[in-house]
Amino acid sequence: MALEPLQLSDDFNYALERMESGDHLFITGRAGTGKSTLLQIFRRSTTRNVVVLAPTGVAALNVHGQTIHSLFGFPPRLILPENVRPNRRYKRLFENLEVLIIDEISMVRADVMEAIDLALKMNRNSQRPFGGVQIILFGDLYQLPPIVSSQEEKMYFSQRYASAYFFSADCLDLIDLEMIELRQVYRQDSRHFLRLLDAIRNATVDYDELESLNERHVPDFVPEEGENYLTLAARNATVNGINAKKLTENTNPEILYLAQVKGAFHENLFPVPAALKLKVGAQVMTVRNDNDKKYVNGTIGTVVECKTESVIILVSEDGKPRTIEVGYEEWDVIRYTATGTLEDTKIGTETLGTYKQLPVRLAWAVTIHKSQGKTFDKIIVDLGRGAFEHGQTYVALSRCTTLQGIVLRNPLTPRDVMVDPAVVEFYEGMR
Repeated sequence: MALEPLQLSDDFNYALERMESGDHLFITGRAGTGKSTLLQIFRRSTTRNVVVLAPTGVAALNVHGQTIHSLFGFPPRLILPENVRPNRRYKRLFENLEVLIIDEISMVRADVMEAIDLALKMNRNSQRPFGGVQIILFGDLYQLPPIVSSQEEKMYFSQRYASAYFFSADCLDLIDLEMIELRQVYRQDSRHFLRLLDAIRNATVDYDELESLNERHVPDFVPEEGENYLTLAARNATVNGINAKKLTENTNPEILYLAQVKGAFHENLFPVPAALKLKVGAQVMTVRNDNDKKYVNGTIGTVVECKTESVIILVSEDGKPRTIEVGYEEWDVIRYTATGTLEDTKIGTETLGTYKQLPVRLAWAVTIHKSQGKTFDKIIVDLGRGAFEHGQTYVALSRCTTLQGIVLRNPLTPRDVMVDPAVVEFYEGMR
């Protein structure tokens, strides 16, 4: 996909103005509306003390932030009020915090939201909601939902909250949360396709719309050599099976690229394998935005040369082939710190661990979960025995730039279009 400078839309300008206002905001929008870009623009342009958090380690890496649990010292389980304690290590940071941004808010549960409110009150010695800190929440609730795994947790949520989503937390009843919905889609421009995606997103899809999507069902579809179709599958086992089989079928010699790990960087956060096996002819995907704008997070291509410190990848852009060289990149696990004088405290970051590896992974297939936030030109959607999570089908289909770029392994059924009624009700209430 081409990399063009993003013109600030009216939506963006309004959102940036409101973000500076000090009011509590929920910034949402369909897939491809530039939520991540807006977050980065605000972070770079504001002079206020900002902390960016995310619910998982991988999501935190993606926004160069810290996890909610590590900043607040929460336990990795259901959080009850008695589990929230003052955090002396971050006392000065909390006292000087002005704006707390939480990304991927769709995955944040109500118990975590309550705990954040309580922790900020405690650490700032203030009974105002969220201790007087401005809260800005980013995400699309029509995408992947929060995880409630054990039976005990399910029972607790059914008795304590209206739903597991962040918006069911009692603390949100005490603030005015303004919803800003970004409307300009940068990923797709066909009105027909956007209408179909909206119908899937809202679970209002009718028979004709389903039929229109199912025209993309091509039984026994096999892409031609070099077409770089990416299979998006619901299950890890499907993805690993496809990638391993394709790599084995390739008779070129295997080249091994080893990662360098420094400091505290847990292996479950590795954005690409530590022992990365590549071959000439392998289909790969880049998983970072390149500083020189040669490739983005999600560029798909074919390896044409394996060098000692880099790989050369052949990509197609608007039908024109070009090669890119991808070398080693670094990812940092960070921790927020308070710096400067007591009178003029600034919030900075320190690096706890660094991971250095080629920002490339095998990409004949990838899970729908891992595809979130990325954009592709040609995808094969493989839901296996059907979607099993709210928003899964929407996330998969909305990764693609055009309807023509999608191939369905199996026809979609009404069962595959799952939206949580609690989400629909929340959005309607906010509008």
